[in-house]
Amino acid sequence: MTNYTLLNRRMNSDYRISQRKIVVIVIVTLILFIYALNRNSSCDNYESLSKESQHLDNNLPIIYAVTPTYYRPVQKAELTRLSHLFRLVPNLFWVIVEDAEETSALVRNLVNRAGLSNRAVLLHAKTPTDFKLTNKDPHWSKPRGVEQRNEALKWIRKKVKHEPGHAIVYFMDDDNSYSVELFEEMSKIQRSRVGVWPVGLVGAMYVEKPIVENGKVVGFNSMWRPERPFPIDMAGFAISTDLLESNPSAMFSYEVQKGYQESEILRHVTTRDKLQPIASNQILVWHTRTEASKLDNETKLAKKGLPQSDNDMII
Repeated sequence: MTNYTLLNRRMNSDYRISQRKIVVIVIVTLILFIYALNRNSSCDNYESLSKESQHLDNNLPIIYAVTPTYYRPVQKAELTRLSHLFRLVPNLFWVIVEDAEETSALVRNLVNRAGLSNRAVLLHAKTPTDFKLTNKDPHWSKPRGVEQRNEALKWIRKKVKHEPGHAIVYFMDDDNSYSVELFEEMSKIQRSRVGVWPVGLVGAMYVEKPIVENGKVVGFNSMWRPERPFPIDMAGFAISTDLLESNPSAMFSYEVQKGYQESEILRHVTTRDKLQPIASNQILVWHTRTEASKLDNETKLAKKGLPQSDNDMII
């Protein structure tokens, strides 16, 4: 084989290698370009969602979602989870009422970071000492959220008085689990009506629900104190605001039996035969409860005179 032939073969081999390198470079460049394009699109979508979440959808009735809350280790986690729901439901307005002497930086910062400052109001109302749960009290032993829900009702009554139009009030505890579809259904509640629906994992049952026949509520399947005027969970109803305007005595009370808070407010605004059933064959809200966090090692840090583990974290 001549030197000329060997040289040709080497040049052809080098040429093929160069071609492969060019193909690899082109492919890698395309992949990086597509990745950058998708990333920018995701950022744009996030910014768009953030901007959209700041404003209510005027084509739907406003749903004033009342959330009583109080400081504990899981508070921020609970409210963060709820804030995501507000970003997805355009007609939700958040009425947050803290059990405290004043509103907290934690809640204010959370609402601002979620882009919900124009769709929320922060209130406070401290529970009287006699009705405050201690660490040793069972969660059901004293009425909870009475002061906070009543404070929210005062604010909502003033608000709707100056902003006429159909709106709805829903009592949204911070530890329950809510489907977006629940609020789509809730928006169907008619003026001067109270909407009711099933609630999952409550009353020691898979679901507590209104019994509906021919579009009318004829009873409830609750097995816990079924003699209550309205044997229903707080998560299972919402009220048209005009009913609250025309019935100023509709409030929550410390003077009722355990499990009667729902009946206490509903008895002022409606009767069973006037209830509006919605989503009757679906479970769109669950009565969940967050497990108490174990923080024994934080106590050990304190005994050693050391700061908490989250001492340098942003509130």
